[in-house]
Amino acid sequence: MDPKAFAYLAAGLGAAVAVVGAGVGIGKLATGALEAMGRQPEMSGGIRTTMIIAAALIEGLALFALVICIILSGK
Repeated sequence: MDPKAFAYLAAGLGAAVAVVGAGVGIGKLATGALEAMGRQPEMSGGIRTTMIIAAALIEGLALFALVICIILSGK
């Protein structure tokens, strides 16, 4: 098998792992935030803001991982 094919395969698997990891991370984040809001409804504004910032950081990390996978597949 051609080494380029292995690079494409590795990039695809790396992208899949990055997307699944981001999905699991955001799911755990939302679960914790919703439980916290249920326990202390008066703090829901601050919890929501913190959750959105953390979700954006997770998405940024996932996007960075996807870009790295694409770059490495081209070499």
